[in-house]
Amino acid sequence: MAIATPFDPAARRGQLDITLPTRYAGTRRVTLRYELRGRAGAPLVLVAGGISANRHLGASAEFPESGWWDPQVGTGRALDPRRLRLLALDWLGADGSLDAPIDPADQGDAIAALLDALHEDRLDAFIGCSYGAVVGLQFAARHGDRLGRLVAVAGTHRAHPFASAWRALQRRAVALGALQCDEADGVVLARQLALLSYRTPAAYAARFGPARVVDGRVRVGAEDYLDHCAAGYAATTPPVAFLRLSESLDLQAVDPARITSPVTLVAVPGDLLVPLEDVHALAEGLRGETCLRLLDSIHGHDAFLKEHAAVSAILREALDDLVACDAAAVAA
Repeated sequence: MAIATPFDPAARRGQLDITLPTRYAGTRRVTLRYELRGRAGAPLVLVAGGISANRHLGASAEFPESGWWDPQVGTGRALDPRRLRLLALDWLGADGSLDAPIDPADQGDAIAALLDALHEDRLDAFIGCSYGAVVGLQFAARHGDRLGRLVAVAGTHRAHPFASAWRALQRRAVALGALQCDEADGVVLARQLALLSYRTPAAYAARFGPARVVDGRVRVGAEDYLDHCAAGYAATTPPVAFLRLSESLDLQAVDPARITSPVTLVAVPGDLLVPLEDVHALAEGLRGETCLRLLDSIHGHDAFLKEHAAVSAILREALDDLVACDAAAVAA
C-alpha cells in the first residue's frame, strides 16, 4: 500500500452535473465524480482503469484508503504527485444511475466536459488500462487537439468477437439471477466468469492445486479464490452498472486513422481478451508517433495490476519528456 507523506500534494474530490449528448441514449443529465491530486502547475495526466476501477488511484493523506493502482502512485513512484497532477474519475454509469447503452465515446466526451469544468485546455497525457485504454483511444480520436500523449494498456480500437461472446455470457448470468429475484448472485457468477478471462491458464496452474472432495462433492482449487473476489465485487457494484459497462466494451469501434497523437501501446501476448494481432493492427493504423511495448506476463489481461516493476518502467519512459520539461521549467 502506498504510504502518504507530508510532502505529498493535497488530493481533492469533487463532482459536477453536466448535460451530455450520448450516442444511444439521447441527451442525459449525468453526474461526474473525480479526484485530483498533485502539484499545481505540473503536467496534467488522466489515469483510468478497468470497469471496476474508480477515481481513487492511490492512498494519500486526505484519502488514506488503498487505491486501485497503489503500486504506481505516490512519492518516488512512476505516477508521482510531486511531479504530476493526477486526475481520475468514476466511470459514467458506475453508480447504476444510467440504465442505457453507454458507448466508450460517451466516456471520452464526459472527460472533455470534465476538463472544461476544471478550466483545463488539455491533458498532457492519458494513461488507460483495459476499459481505460478503450476510452483513451476514443478521447484521442474525438478530442485529439486536447491530448499530448496516450498510453493504452491492454485495449484496442475494436471489441474482439471472442471477448464479446465471453461478456455476453456474463450478462446472461446476471439475467438468470434476476429471474430468480437474486441479481446479486447473478453478478457474482458473472464476475467469476470474467475473472477466468483476466488471467492465463498458466497463472491458474501455478496458483491452484488439484480438485478435492469436500462434504461429499468435488471442489476445485480456484473456487475459494473466485468466490472471495466475486463476492467483494458484487457487494459494491450495482447490477445495472455491471451490465451497462460490460456492454460498453462491446460497443468499442474507433478508426485508428483518426488518431494523430503520440501513442504508446502496451500488449500482453497471453491476453485472452485483447489478442496481440489486434494490437498490431491498431499500431499499423495509427497516424501519429507510435511505440509498441510487449509485456510478457503469466497474468494475462491483468498484468497491468501485477507486473509492478515492468509497468513502472513503461510509464516512466512514456512520461519522461513531460517530467523533464516540467523540471526544467520549475528550475528556470
